[in-house]
Order: sequence, then structure tokens, then C-alpha cells
Amino acid sequence: MPFKRRLFLFGIGIFLGCLLAWGIFGNRLDNTDWMPNYRVKLRLKSTLIKATPEAQAMLAPLNLDLAALRTAMDSCDIDFSDSKRSKDSLVYYVHGTVRGQQVHYMAATLRDFRTDSTATLVSIAAGGR
Repeated sequence: MPFKRRLFLFGIGIFLGCLLAWGIFGNRLDNTDWMPNYRVKLRLKSTLIKATPEAQAMLAPLNLDLAALRTAMDSCDIDFSDSKRSKDSLVYYVHGTVRGQQVHYMAATLRDFRTDSTATLVSIAAGGR
């Protein structure tokens, strides 16, 4: 069999294989549920239910509550360069728009889910960075 024919048949096989793989797995280009940014957002969205007294006092002038922060979590960004990790806790800095105003806040969680799975709002500030 000449080389051109083998190359042609190889190309057909690659095309059919790609078509079959796309048919089985679908278009997963927009599925980023496994990325760290999404995982942290999901954790904070489901567990941000407490605030320190200082953070609660900072929320009042902004006319915000924890439910509003959880609701707007999908449109916020996690700043991993500022986030801090220690032996037992994780501190995340989140930036985003909540109810039309730009906010930057810090949320702390424990590394071990079994000890305490809730996230705590530590501080919040309004305005640009």
C-alpha cells in the first residue's frame, strides 16, 4: 500500500476517533468545576454563615448581609496571591460586585472539614482596589 493511501486512512481514523470522543464526552471547554477558583467559590458560597463582630459592624454601613455575599459569589474573584495558608486554616481574599457596589472581603476557613466546615467573614471593605 503506498504511503499516501496509508496517510489518508490514518487521517480518516483520527477524524473518526475525534468525532467519537466528542460524541461520548461532549464539549467540556466551559466545564471548569474542577479548577481551584470554582472549588473555593463553591465552598464559600455554601459555608459562609458566620461573621466576626468587627465584620458584622463593617457590613451594616454597606447595607449588606452574608446572604448577599453568598449570592454574589459566582461573579466574584478569589485572589490566590494574597490568600494565606497555615497549618490549620485557610484565609481567602475575595473581590467582586455585590448589589452594585465593589467590595473586597476576607473569609477564613479551617483546613479540616471535620472540625468545622463553616467559613467566617473576617473583614470587608467597599471601593476600588
